[in-house]
Amino acid sequence: MTVSLRGFRNLLGALAIGAATVLGTAPAQAAGEAIALPDTRFSFAGFFGTYDRGSLQRGFQVYKEVCAACHAMRQLSYRNLLEIGLSEAQVRAIAASFQVVDGPNDQGEMFERPARLSDRFRRPFPNEAAARAANNGAYPPDLSVMTKARHNGAVYVHALLTGYQDPPAGFTLMDGMNYNAYFPGHQIAMPNVLNPGQVEYADRTESTVDQMARDVTTFLAWAAEPEAEQRRAMGIRIILFLIILGGLTYAVKRKVWADVKH
Repeated sequence: MTVSLRGFRNLLGALAIGAATVLGTAPAQAAGEAIALPDTRFSFAGFFGTYDRGSLQRGFQVYKEVCAACHAMRQLSYRNLLEIGLSEAQVRAIAASFQVVDGPNDQGEMFERPARLSDRFRRPFPNEAAARAANNGAYPPDLSVMTKARHNGAVYVHALLTGYQDPPAGFTLMDGMNYNAYFPGHQIAMPNVLNPGQVEYADRTESTVDQMARDVTTFLAWAAEPEAEQRRAMGIRIILFLIILGGLTYAVKRKVWADVKH
């Protein structure tokens, strides 16, 4: 996926607000406080990592049914869903289930129509002001590159989604905020959105909170770097080529100099 100027601006925005407003807003983390994240492993991590297509599809389902009500993903078009293993018929049906604004028509008026493969994911709100008005002043950020907003972003997003708890004794929770063990400052505007059995997976995978968080994190990680697998595969091919070339070069050198008397 080619990164547009708009995409670059969104990335800068995510980097600027990601640490403070990932899925919500909260006070700054106390000076010197370090939050240890769980050691969560993903199939896509590492040089040889790949995306689990089943997890990607389940993650998109979680995004569509839970996250899309507040969070946009404007860097993705519906056609990109073909890359996670969905058929063209499935993707066309998904796109057509959303209404997007188009136009103007012959009368100079804007109109709504079912989305097509080429359309970007529909925004949940027409603008930032509408988004804040619907979320008590908090602005739900675009999730297209959210896992790139901080180091080890996928592990952090998974931890955040599973980190809602009752505040410990003596902790003062501000009005309208929720306690999260892994959010800086431990106070976040976004409520706990994942509950056991909330999503009915088509493949009958049990939808525990951890499973849904893992799946949607996988989808968000893919969305931020959909070309990662191809880039890693190319890197491996280049390394293998250089190893073979180095071996052939050494063999030729030995052959050329074999008859030279010292």
